[in-house]
Amino acid sequence: MSYQQHFSMGSGSRPARRNFEFGRTYVVRPQGKHQATIVWLHGLGDNGSSCSQLLENLPLPNIKWICPTAPTRPVALLGGFPCTAWFDVGEISEESPDDWEGLDASAVHIANLLSTEPADVKVAIGGFSMGAATALYSATCAAFGRYGNGNAYPINLRAVVGLSGWLPGSRSLRSRVEGSHEAARRAASLPIFLCHGTSDDVVSYNYGEKSAHCLNTAGFRNLTFKSYEGLGHYTVPKEMEEVRNWLTARLGLEGSRS
Repeated sequence: MSYQQHFSMGSGSRPARRNFEFGRTYVVRPQGKHQATIVWLHGLGDNGSSCSQLLENLPLPNIKWICPTAPTRPVALLGGFPCTAWFDVGEISEESPDDWEGLDASAVHIANLLSTEPADVKVAIGGFSMGAATALYSATCAAFGRYGNGNAYPINLRAVVGLSGWLPGSRSLRSRVEGSHEAARRAASLPIFLCHGTSDDVVSYNYGEKSAHCLNTAGFRNLTFKSYEGLGHYTVPKEMEEVRNWLTARLGLEGSRS
């Protein structure tokens, strides 16, 4: 599936177009009553297949998992080397400029995947590393009710999970939320669960912690941040068990079944 974005390059110039070709989407069907659908987003250079293999072993029988694959694009962080990435990034820090076009394209793709779910099914987004960053960007779009380009955000998100990730657009988030009563209301009501290892050498623990603090001070008060002593840039069974328990409680699932 492709997504085309037109954006102006300045007064008097012709619009440029970036075309994002998303890869294959993998789906893990619920084993019990279908109560929730979660789009789960992989990290930089990965794909939806590896996520689906991880999630199909998680005892959450009431959840349908949708695991898309990001477009393959040149990534500045890797010296322009092309790999699967939800957006372009030069460095993983709050000083790095944000790729708003790439973020919006991925957020639209995710929303499209959720848009056809039944009305009585709760929808959520989660991810690892860059996937977590994209999930958190979608959370801010849900709060503002629009994407960064101004188009309406159509999904009623019920939960967001981010593992070993960060928050794009953190510098302006607080002032934007405080400028809108409706955005502040939506931000306060959206449950967010963040986990980060203290020994992460890819996305530093301090940056993950700062991202959580930024979200909280901006009005995302229904937020839980869990740190894992000695954990690097990967997931462990204990972490996934806490994700399972949190989702079961926040989404009101009927419980797990082995």
